[in-house]
Amino acid sequence: MYNAAINILEVENVTESETNLSNAIIDKEYLIKEIQTDDTELKNFLFSLGCFKGESVTIISVLSENYVINVKDSRYSIDADLAKAIIISRSKHENCVNRQSQ
Repeated sequence: MYNAAINILEVENVTESETNLSNAIIDKEYLIKEIQTDDTELKNFLFSLGCFKGESVTIISVLSENYVINVKDSRYSIDADLAKAIIISRSKHENCVNRQSQ
């Protein structure tokens, strides 16, 4: 029980700062901050899916290192390497709520 509480806290702390999509919480909306890769083909592919700076992204499910994501009202399945290239932060809505509560 104690270990589970620590793991939950660790996951919540990860979402406070920028991280990659593979560390995101399922069904939570995030903002894409950047695509972090030197592979032009990978960047172009993610761009064609709508994954670019400022766009919102949500993980719908994860199964064996395959991530089903929601971007621009569409669902896509991406592998762990693609998920790790997508750098995210909290959503616009979450940032507004946090500012109002301070």
